[in-house]
Amino acid sequence: MKNLKNKTGFVYLIGAGPGDAGLLTLKGRDTLIKSDVIVYDHLVNKALLRYAPDSCELIYAGKIAGTASLQQEEINELLIEKAGEGKIVSRLKGGDPFIFGRGGEEAQALNRAGIPFVVIPGVSSFTGVSAYAGIPLTHRHLSSSFSVITGSAEKSQEDETIDWENIAKRSGTLVFLMGARRLPHIVAKLIEYGKDPETPVAVIRKGTTGEQKTCIGTLATISEIARQENISPPALTVIGEVVNLKKEIDWYEKLPLFGKTIVVTRPERQSESFIRALEEMGAEPLAMPVIKTIPPDDWGPLDKALQNLDSYYGLIFTSVNGVDFFMQRLKETDHDLRDLKGVRIYAIGPKTEQAVRNLGLRVTASPKEFIAEALLECLQEEPIAGKRFLLPRAKVAREILPQEIIKLGAEIDVVPAYQTIAPLSIMREEFMRKLNDGEIDALTFTSSSTVINFMELIEGADLEKLKSVAVACIGPITADTARQKGLSVDIVPQDYTADALADAIESYFIAQKKPFDS
Repeated sequence: MKNLKNKTGFVYLIGAGPGDAGLLTLKGRDTLIKSDVIVYDHLVNKALLRYAPDSCELIYAGKIAGTASLQQEEINELLIEKAGEGKIVSRLKGGDPFIFGRGGEEAQALNRAGIPFVVIPGVSSFTGVSAYAGIPLTHRHLSSSFSVITGSAEKSQEDETIDWENIAKRSGTLVFLMGARRLPHIVAKLIEYGKDPETPVAVIRKGTTGEQKTCIGTLATISEIARQENISPPALTVIGEVVNLKKEIDWYEKLPLFGKTIVVTRPERQSESFIRALEEMGAEPLAMPVIKTIPPDDWGPLDKALQNLDSYYGLIFTSVNGVDFFMQRLKETDHDLRDLKGVRIYAIGPKTEQAVRNLGLRVTASPKEFIAEALLECLQEEPIAGKRFLLPRAKVAREILPQEIIKLGAEIDVVPAYQTIAPLSIMREEFMRKLNDGEIDALTFTSSSTVINFMELIEGADLEKLKSVAVACIGPITADTARQKGLSVDIVPQDYTADALADAIESYFIAQKKPFDS
């Protein structure tokens, strides 16, 4: 073991839940946000890595089909080493770290090394997956208890740790974790020791995700059914009468967008509500932000405008980012909202309008259509000739608004309040894998910049595969950019908002369903 020069570090053993990113606890999320290092497993939803700070070191320590990228002893040493450097280390594990997750072994190693740690429990697969499959583990009339058993004993131990005779005699629900490959062996042992071959069985693959698949049978038939359905790990097996409740309680697999993987290219700080809306419809959002919003290279033009706010007739915001960065700079330069007294404020789009109102400011006009042209129609009704406007916006943006305002006889100062760049997306590899496997159902774009950056990010991809993927754009301007880049646009909502886009995606896929799909 290496010498620890600095023992001020800390390790968090975090349960990531069974797959659905929304099942991560708030405490787990808040810890990821402040992490210096995240060590994550194979079954962890990669979408959770979006909470990592830009400077965070991401280390994969997963195991696929029994082959580990790092042995357990190496993982223990890694946690000790990184914490010994004074870093906040998050050990992100699928399900709950203390339920067949070796979290106890890691905690022991940390304790022996004198490294402080905290355990943040997670939703275990046996509760999360069974719930998403519509199978309650207990039910007043069917089962008053349940047992959780590992279906994957260590190779050297074989069945030494599993008391099949006792397990087969239990009257409650049996749940086997990690037993997909040993399913024939499991059911054979239970039948051998007296379990009724007609006992209902459910095998759930990739539970709580958009790829969830449930097979129903009995102890006598489930092995063959699972083989025919190509059920492979990760899978959870539920055995007992409660399985019959699925036909009444099934909910997740009936959601309108269940099984659909939808790529979200929107910037991280703006995508949470959109992702939640898609998840509530049953979709599997793949967060792949292709835009990162940062301050402009030079604050000078905006600072100069802030010094002369009383000279402006109107202040125009075209995005929430514009509001946020403008207000951030206003405070940083020792100004406050009182400096906006007498300045008329215009906002394009309901989200932008709400961001202004949240500051306690009144919005003079917010057009019904959420594009620059609609704001121009509002301004044409005002005597703005000779008046001066301020437009804090992205460094690169459409020029139609300032050009048309000048044509109306007004003056306008266009100053960069922020800029957008293409981040290094850790999700590109995941996207490319899913695209090649035919697992992407829709791409979503909320601005022309997202289209442009996305196409640059996937340079080298087989664009033929995109032809089978639905393309959803938030409005006509974004749609035009997508078409210019060679994409066929399928979905454009009537209202140019993220909520309307989510609803339009739902309507599109419902309309695409064949009668036998419903």
